[in-house]
Amino acid sequence: MMDSFELNKILGAVLGTFLGIHAVHLAAGAVFAPVEPAKPGFEIEVAKTPSEGPAEGTKPAAQPIGQLLASANSDQGHTAAKVCETCHTFEKGGPNKIGPNLWGVVDRPRASEAGFNYSAAMKAAGGKWTFDELNKFLTNPRQDIPGTAMTFAGINRDRQRADVIAYLRTLSDNPAPLPKADASTDGNAK
Repeated sequence: MMDSFELNKILGAVLGTFLGIHAVHLAAGAVFAPVEPAKPGFEIEVAKTPSEGPAEGTKPAAQPIGQLLASANSDQGHTAAKVCETCHTFEKGGPNKIGPNLWGVVDRPRASEAGFNYSAAMKAAGGKWTFDELNKFLTNPRQDIPGTAMTFAGINRDRQRADVIAYLRTLSDNPAPLPKADASTDGNAK
């Protein structure tokens, strides 16, 4: 049989081990204390590339949209616009999704698609979706119309953006005339 001295040594070793583990836990907690965020969730940082996009949303594309559309390819625009199908439909009479149906969007008044609940910023923007306005918006939607609900980052490449606009132009029973290649960036044919 075990005497009480042997039992005390075993219990002392177990107790010492638990105390040692607890002391290491407390020390590690003090050294590696997590920082509690002021607001729960994750902050997503978006890298800004000043050389690619327009500065402060006031500078239009490098080339006037008329020049870009003169050589744009609507078939390539159709391919590039496939990513838009996540939120938009393109067929005549198609339903609204997260975004409005885009049939006939060129020269259509902004925020005018029936049955779609536009953001207050889009409603307040007014005007029409001219070639130039589509060009500015598709470059960086949130910069062109601050407060828009559209979360798409935009199309940085001029050629690809022109192809998409050329494709959008074809989505009409009576497509809007292309602006002149040497016209200013107002986006309207005169």
